[in-house]
Amino acid sequence: MIEYGVVAEEPELSALLKVSVDVNNADKVYELLHRLRTSVRQVTESTVAIIEDWFKFKHAAKTGKENWDVRKVKEGVARGGGGWHGQGWLGCGQWRVVRTQMDKEGVCGSCGERLACIDIDPRETENFAISLSKLALGREVKADFTRFQDWLQQHGPFDAVADGANLSLINQQTFSFSQLNVLVHRLHGMSPSKKLPLVILHKSRVTGGSAQNPCNKKMLERWKNSGALYVTPAGSNDDWTKKQEIALMIPCILITFIDWITKVSNFASIQIALELTFGPVRTSGVAVFAACHRVELGKCYNDMLRYWLYAAVCCKCLLVTNDEMRDHLFQLLGTSFFPRWKEKHQVRLSVSRSGIALQMPPPYSIVIQESENGSWHVPTTTNDDLETPRQWLCATRPIKS
Repeated sequence: MIEYGVVAEEPELSALLKVSVDVNNADKVYELLHRLRTSVRQVTESTVAIIEDWFKFKHAAKTGKENWDVRKVKEGVARGGGGWHGQGWLGCGQWRVVRTQMDKEGVCGSCGERLACIDIDPRETENFAISLSKLALGREVKADFTRFQDWLQQHGPFDAVADGANLSLINQQTFSFSQLNVLVHRLHGMSPSKKLPLVILHKSRVTGGSAQNPCNKKMLERWKNSGALYVTPAGSNDDWTKKQEIALMIPCILITFIDWITKVSNFASIQIALELTFGPVRTSGVAVFAACHRVELGKCYNDMLRYWLYAAVCCKCLLVTNDEMRDHLFQLLGTSFFPRWKEKHQVRLSVSRSGIALQMPPPYSIVIQESENGSWHVPTTTNDDLETPRQWLCATRPIKS
């Protein structure tokens, strides 16, 4: 598969891992754990169960180097950017396997080890920005995106980029400029350079509706004059107001909004698309069409995403959005870079009666990690609920002094 450019995903790697565990092939298990680390990062419960079984087997207790070259291990860690060394199983004896959690600083609740924050090669960031640019130029009106690139070079860099539409609809039934304004003030106060964040909005958001409110109009003008607002143009692929074109693609399958919401990862993203297509909508009693229409709405949001994602990558800054960006076209670039970049740069927002709260990127990498002393920490996948603690599998064994 590898020689033909086909990359195995978790189901295939998990199946191979199960076979390797069943036949006690320790070297293959080690190899597959690293393949899961690089291509999957966080694994599902079924895969965790297989890994847990391995560490509990007698054969796993007998596998490993009792004495190893500490220098080579440290060199391996440095070469890989941290979080793994690739020198094989270290240590010997029975493994202690525990389901646990990490604290806010990345310290394991079971063994007390602090997880690594794995470095990103600056060259990878540059290459990814180039790939995003090529992707955008291939789908946008070329002059529109080139104009944005020139504008960004003139007004950047920024310390943060805000997905204006997404953030204005979190816990809101309609677009909320006041919520966006509170967030902008918060990010401005956090900025090391004391610079306003870059807010990206579609033209329809700044020319009609609540944008005509005198207070909102003044606020938008202030952002624009400060070089902190970029308005994406009508007529390019991100123009969600082409109602007639979209309507032609709607099949005759009607589903309720409740059914819709179970099939998407982020309500705010869907509400953006619905409002821009059909006008203001309510959170209940809304009926929408399925299949092709879902694809078209996703396509519209993808096109908008290219602007603010490109800006955040180029500026090497924080990206504030609750969109998990799972199904967007940039993932077709065939790179494992984006999940690592997102982990270090995405800031999420939660809204409650007490106000807004920002969830900053963790100070450690949420990925399978292999420590210098041979222990392993395996993160499980979790949903989008920011309050749900992530479960980790911690596998350690006694360290001989």
